[in-house]
Amino acid sequence: MKDLKSRTKEFALRIIRLYTALPKSTEAQVIGKQLLRSGTSVGAHYREGIRARSDAEFISKIEGGLQELEESCYWLELLLEAEIMTEKQLSDLMHEANELIAILITSVKNAKAKKRERK
Repeated sequence: MKDLKSRTKEFALRIIRLYTALPKSTEAQVIGKQLLRSGTSVGAHYREGIRARSDAEFISKIEGGLQELEESCYWLELLLEAEIMTEKQLSDLMHEANELIAILITSVKNAKAKKRERK
């Protein structure tokens, strides 16, 4: 099983590859650029989080990554519902985004519980 550092980097690389495969229409490129920004920043937030100096900083960085993942899901849904890409093209990436969301939510919950225990 891949570690989260590798998974978030691979997610970013998959987003980059998706962006390069998008049609050159204005709407596809606008949505694609938004997806490119949000999807590639998830791993950066995670890496910042694992280097955090406090539980509060860790929680903040991971929650930032969660926001970017949620935004990425939104752009993926728009690509699908606007019929720019097919479900077959996006389903694996959407599944990975949802798995990463679940993992990061668990990480934040555990960090918050740990923080409460120390008080």
